[in-house]
Amino acid sequence: RGWCRWRTMVALSVMAVVPEPLFLNNTVNIDTGCVFGGGLTALRYPEREIVSVKAHRTYYEPARPFLPEGTEPQRLLQHAQDDVLDLADVVGKRLIDTRLKPKITIREENAIAALEVMSRFASDPKWLIYLPPTMSPTETSKHENLLEHPDEAFAFYRKEGISNVVCEQKHMGSRAVVVLCKGETVSQKRFGVVQASIGTVYTRTGRRFFTDDELERQFLIRLQVAVSTAGLWDELETDWLCLDCELMPWSAKAQELLQKQYAPVGNAGVRALKAENDILVRAMERVPGLEALTTHTTARLNAVEHYTHAYQQYCWPVSSLGDLKLAPFHVLASEGAVHTDKPHTWHMEMIGRLCAADAEILLATPFLLVSIEDEQSSANAVAWWTDMTSRGGEGMVVKPLNFIAEGRRGVTQPAIKCRGPEYLRIIYGPEYLLHENLERLRARNVGAKRSLASREFALGVEALERFVRKEPLRLTHECVFGVLALESEPVDPRL
Repeated sequence: RGWCRWRTMVALSVMAVVPEPLFLNNTVNIDTGCVFGGGLTALRYPEREIVSVKAHRTYYEPARPFLPEGTEPQRLLQHAQDDVLDLADVVGKRLIDTRLKPKITIREENAIAALEVMSRFASDPKWLIYLPPTMSPTETSKHENLLEHPDEAFAFYRKEGISNVVCEQKHMGSRAVVVLCKGETVSQKRFGVVQASIGTVYTRTGRRFFTDDELERQFLIRLQVAVSTAGLWDELETDWLCLDCELMPWSAKAQELLQKQYAPVGNAGVRALKAENDILVRAMERVPGLEALTTHTTARLNAVEHYTHAYQQYCWPVSSLGDLKLAPFHVLASEGAVHTDKPHTWHMEMIGRLCAADAEILLATPFLLVSIEDEQSSANAVAWWTDMTSRGGEGMVVKPLNFIAEGRRGVTQPAIKCRGPEYLRIIYGPEYLLHENLERLRARNVGAKRSLASREFALGVEALERFVRKEPLRLTHECVFGVLALESEPVDPRL
């Protein structure tokens, strides 16, 4: 209700006696009826921890029973309250305060676009506790015939005063957030979903990843078993996990994009340039001076053939669960903890154990710990990137060792992507490496992209922290909705 939507926590002991402490928005009813045989309850603040002692006996019989009989209800009153969206919470210009970055502005026009996506296409909002941020590429490389190179990423973090980074292989798939429960009842008691399940998988814009319910269920069961085998439920003392992942193949989610955009460009380009090249070869026998044009056409044909190979290697048919590969790279949160306080090496170690429990569908992400102040360590990382991209890999992501790292002016970029030259054909077009095109692209500016990445990162961390603190879902969604709204900002999508 409106009277209990305060931002500050308020503890109440009122005449409405409840069998268990009742949280609603930012209030909690701690009158658990000790005199009626219930319990004596206190709230430890600001930890938001409940301390309760059961009554030794019933000191006074209540007028009507208040202790539950039989099975305990799974969904709390707060969950029922969260079923209804208050439009005032999401429309109009908004300023969102986060721990990492104060007063992030959400423009009214961006909020409207986000509301359209959320209301028409999103997964069950009860699962949407996090959306991942965008990621900036390196600044334009000074290396000849390259647009991106690890040297620029290392130079950026060196300038920020950061000495150690983690370089992780960048998988070419689709970004996926996995929320996984130890049992179906957890989904109702902790997340408040109406239809009990063991979790969900959604995209970076909050849409359901799987359209096949049974395939998703089998996929989540495999993950659930892997988490149990790896011992993570017990080690993290949790009955749910939120994982940040890449799900492959790329074609599993981008099939329509491949069929309507990439494949037509590749097929048309190869056919047209082959025909043009054949005509020029025959014409050279009769017309002098066509050598330069023929050479240029051959170079263009070679570029388009490389382009088709670049996207084809990230596609394969999916006919069963075994055809999917999930590459987690962050253990984002579990009950009582947001794991952004741990270094990326901790996340990689946890992920490695998880993936070892089911190597058929889980893929551990290769990584290097790099001291960017050490010339040989940096050179080894560059050689690793060069070898990886020459064999068709997308590239790598460079992250500070600490998940949240302080730079010269506060929290620095959480990650910088460094993509290989062949992969970038998918982004900038088949012929981007031709000299006249590459020189034009060197003028790109990553400033706006980095500003966007910083704001979305702060909102994502804030969303998780609010959810783990068991704040009302509308406060978690304020941040999740903010990330989605920021995606409407006019930033070059190729970056």
